[in-house]
Amino acid sequence: MQIEQILTAELIPYARNSRTHNDEQVAQIAASIREFGFTNPVLIDDDNGIIAGHGRVMAATRLKLDTVPCIRLSHLSDIQKRAYIIADNKLALNSGWDDELLKLELQELQELDFNIDLLGFDVPELDSLLDELADNNDASKDNPYTTKVSSPVYQPTGDKPSESELYDFEKAQSLIDQINYAELPLEIKKFLTLAAYRHVRFDFSKIAEYYCHAPKEVQELMEDSALVIIDFNKALELGYVKLNEELSEIYSSEYPDAE
Repeated sequence: MQIEQILTAELIPYARNSRTHNDEQVAQIAASIREFGFTNPVLIDDDNGIIAGHGRVMAATRLKLDTVPCIRLSHLSDIQKRAYIIADNKLALNSGWDDELLKLELQELQELDFNIDLLGFDVPELDSLLDELADNNDASKDNPYTTKVSSPVYQPTGDKPSESELYDFEKAQSLIDQINYAELPLEIKKFLTLAAYRHVRFDFSKIAEYYCHAPKEVQELMEDSALVIIDFNKALELGYVKLNEELSEIYSSEYPDAE
């Protein structure tokens, strides 16, 4: 696929586009293009009909850009074009946010004097996120210790989960597939594949239930893998739990035989 510079005036909006763009959003897109450049090409058909990027074209018109970068999707049938116009918008809406990471990124960008109004959030959203972060920071200053976490106590239900229920490998597999398809040296692929396994998600409530039904040998391996922590001393020994200096001194005085 090649990027073509097409005259903005020659691009034809899809008459039945169900995605709406109000003036405020178009202004936000225009501000983003002005700050970052036109980083996301408009998708068009062979007749210059817009498939994806109606809002970007509206913003380009507002900015009086003579041309915009476009990619032609000549391989799509008429039915596929109509479907993709909906899918392109809906799939983007299906993603979510890691709120804690988002708050930290917003705070750091603000501290670096970047205008976070360009990120597309409205003022109430930004105020709410930054206020929550400020409250959390104040709470951390008031309490220098880590937050106490109440460890759940599991009662066996009698139903042993299957191994496939204990984890979700979908995200990791998606990354591994991308790595395998990429034209990269073998050692880099090996490194990235190992990193991809960090995205395996474990269901620890089901793991706890599985542990209750597992034979002793499996239980010991699950403990050594930190899938469950039964023995606090062992967890310390294996490095799965660390104490700050003050607590470490207290612990050593009370348990002198512990390593």
